[in-house]
Amino acid sequence: MAALGKVYLVGAGPGAADLITVRGARLLAQADVVLYDALVTPEMLDLCRQAELISVGKRSGQRSTAQTLINQQLVDCAARFKRVVRLKGGDPMLFGRADEELRALEAAGIAVEIVPGITTAVAAAAASKQPLTKRGVARSVAFFTSSTAPDQPDHPALPETDTLVQYMGGREAAATAERLLAEGRRPDLPVVVVENCSRADERILRLTLSDLARGLEPGHGPVLVMLGEALAKREHQSL
Repeated sequence: MAALGKVYLVGAGPGAADLITVRGARLLAQADVVLYDALVTPEMLDLCRQAELISVGKRSGQRSTAQTLINQQLVDCAARFKRVVRLKGGDPMLFGRADEELRALEAAGIAVEIVPGITTAVAAAAASKQPLTKRGVARSVAFFTSSTAPDQPDHPALPETDTLVQYMGGREAAATAERLLAEGRRPDLPVVVVENCSRADERILRLTLSDLARGLEPGHGPVLVMLGEALAKREHQSL
């Protein structure tokens, strides 16, 4: 029986090809096969032209490959290839369904290595020049999503932190704002919305909590919503 290959769960970062880690780029250049997410850019795939490419697009709210099928594809690829890269947007360990893939690979006795990537919240803070923490203002941050498992409630409790960062927040952000207003947050609480973070078509919007409660216009890419006092625009800030 042929030896099984090794699977690398690699974080692609927020989008821009030059924001992947050096280790991630090296593994892409060495990969025999790359299973990549829908949000991975063509420029990123240029880093692995030698590899067989398999699209396993996972995108919120859109038709995508079932996770169980992706798990099986990873196991099958490890039986055929020496180096298998599972390329995930952002960081594999944050909203990346890494747990399901790790369980499937471990159950099959397949070696796995995880290569972290820049998660979108950190890239969005950099793009907007807006730190998520600020001395005397914000010392806690929560990353959350409204997407839940089938057996969980549709509207889990919101985190109680100074700064809130909602992933995949385009359609759910208004409901989040309404709940925060009902909890007593001030209507003019600063909000920063980043669409297509780090890409050529990146868009940054500055709003208030009451603005957000009225809803966002439909976006053309992944949307991240940051809320809190730390998001207040600085006096001489140009953006």
